Amino acid sequence: MGTSLIGHIDADCFYVSCERIRSYSLRGVPCGVLGNQGACVIAKSYELKPYGVKTGHPIWEAKKLCPHAVFVKRDFRWYEVISRKLLELLKTVSPLVEYYSIDEMFFDASELSRYFQLPLQAANRALQTLVQEQIGIPVSIGIAPSRTLAKLGSDASKPFGVRVIEKECEPFLRSQPVGELCGVGSRSAKKLRDRNIHTCWDYRQADRLMIRNLLTIKGEALWWELRGDAVNSIQTSRPPHKAIARGGSCGGKTMDPDRIRAWAVRNIERLIEALDHHRVYAGHISLQIDANKTALWLGRTPLAVPSASFRTIYDAAMPMLAAAPTSHPVSHMHIIAENLTWRDKIQKSLFFEEAQSPLDQLKHDINQKLGRFAIRSAETLPLHEIYHDATHNYDICDISGKMCF
Repeated sequence: MGTSLIGHIDADCFYVSCERIRSYSLRGVPCGVLGNQGACVIAKSYELKPYGVKTGHPIWEAKKLCPHAVFVKRDFRWYEVISRKLLELLKTVSPLVEYYSIDEMFFDASELSRYFQLPLQAANRALQTLVQEQIGIPVSIGIAPSRTLAKLGSDASKPFGVRVIEKECEPFLRSQPVGELCGVGSRSAKKLRDRNIHTCWDYRQADRLMIRNLLTIKGEALWWELRGDAVNSIQTSRPPHKAIARGGSCGGKTMDPDRIRAWAVRNIERLIEALDHHRVYAGHISLQIDANKTALWLGRTPLAVPSASFRTIYDAAMPMLAAAPTSHPVSHMHIIAENLTWRDKIQKSLFFEEAQSPLDQLKHDINQKLGRFAIRSAETLPLHEIYHDATHNYDICDISGKMCF
């Protein structure tokens, strides 16, 4: 279903803004939100940015740059509450809303003027004010004929700005570096610059087939979208996963085999929880080990039959873990379920096993009653931090329904 106008709403400093809703003392002061290890900054307020604190900075560096800043541990359960409030509010003013990420949403803006009984620019401001008053977070909004232009508009308007972009918008596109395009990473931006394409206007004016050859059909889609043609429509529900992964930081660099094994088991437990939620079985299991966020090793194992059994996935992952090199400290780990099959579509055979063994089912039932991870595998005991810090129990990937993460 096509729309004549697409809006993009993006919460400003979302994690910090959520913390400020429940803690007035954080308002107006330099504030940062820390990851679940409490070791690095994952979000920062506008008051903190002038001090040079950047996302990913270790806390000890951030404190040196701004000694009087306040830092808090992240709480994704709370951020989900605010995110879904924003989602529900948008649904009252728009017929179509896409839950793009925890702090970004696309929406059909064609009815915005009628809803607020105002011209489009004023209606945009009215929506911004409505969000501020009813939810308590500042947002920036862009409205344009395509998703790409709408997102460029909101990004360029931060903080707490609004922008309506017409189809003919040469001055604006000339002001936007090509690297600002969602989907154009550093490598793609370099390829474009090598061909003298530096701004979004240069991209729009470039030869379409050259862009396609350079950046595939996704790059061509951006070319059309910059011209105001909505190639990518609003998606009101997330497409089925092609793969599901769980993992992340190992709590700092480690060469301790017990901790590395414990993180693997922890990630398997989280992966099975996700497979159960989406009602799918895995056909392949992959294990990725990173050192200093650089890929160190990747293994992939097919399962004899599609499964979501702890024992089956454990038996597939552990030989891969044993085969991984041990010469570098491990910083990150991911366990990935691929070749997914819907549980109600699978052809069962003599050798087919159900998703959960009786022990798995008992563990699941107790955790459902007493709380997530009330019972864990004993092999996770070396991870003392996950038993003493509740922030480890919920991550951004546990928020379902989003298009990304």
